[in-house]
Amino acid sequence: MPMPSYPVVCRSPGCGQAARYKIAARWTDGLTAELKTYALCCEGCLSEWFARSRQKQASCRLAPGEELDPPGIYLVERGRRDAQLQRVVEMEARLGAVLLSPGGAS
Repeated sequence: MPMPSYPVVCRSPGCGQAARYKIAARWTDGLTAELKTYALCCEGCLSEWFARSRQKQASCRLAPGEELDPPGIYLVERGRRDAQLQRVVEMEARLGAVLLSPGGAS
């Protein structure tokens, strides 16, 4: 029997919008690799979650042999596994430039 589908909503308190983006970073310990999820969010909350994710990743401690890439933005697509998600590098570059600009959220 297939599992029932359920809505994936933005993690911002009180938002309730459908999550359109997954902010995640590639993590590996040398044997296994996966996407470490920082947030699932809607378009309106994306810039705030992307900034938070970068700050959280920058303060992350790694064990010897572990690697953690900077967070990226992926489109949430029902039924797709992490390895199949489309990365939105143009949006990452645009939001990254905003974070680095004077008055940005960095």
